[in-house]
Amino acid sequence: MKILRAPRIERCIGCHSCSLACARLVHQRISWSTAGIRIHSSGGISTGFEAKLCLACDPAPCVKACPTGSYSQRKGGGVVVDKSLCIRCGACARACPVDAIYMEPETNLPYVCIHCGRCVPFCPHNCLEMIPSPHEERPQQTTLDVPQQAAQEALHAD
Repeated sequence: MKILRAPRIERCIGCHSCSLACARLVHQRISWSTAGIRIHSSGGISTGFEAKLCLACDPAPCVKACPTGSYSQRKGGGVVVDKSLCIRCGACARACPVDAIYMEPETNLPYVCIHCGRCVPFCPHNCLEMIPSPHEERPQQTTLDVPQQAAQEALHAD
């Protein structure tokens, strides 16, 4: 599994292309309030921007806080959201340690990054990328590394 990160956010010009791509492609709406990624000023026009997005916690506090099971843990970190189970209580948003869940004011439905990567190609300055999840299990190495293998071969060379 991969997760979304903004490793080059210093390049961001605040165009919100990523947010609009998310809203349109993932949630089928054209509204900044229905995007899973949000771009905010870091404090002024000369200080740059920051991306508010899910950190792909594992375990995710929003999952534990959801009383209906609308939020479930995604393999590799992050969450899967079933909005049909949501009662719009906002417990998920209050539980998020980085304020990455946005309660849309008109419907009071939660919006959070689902780490799909649909926004990545829409960033004109390549600020976003999908990276391997740090929570995902890595296969154990079964072969000897080169120095160990050379030592083993030298031992058995006689």
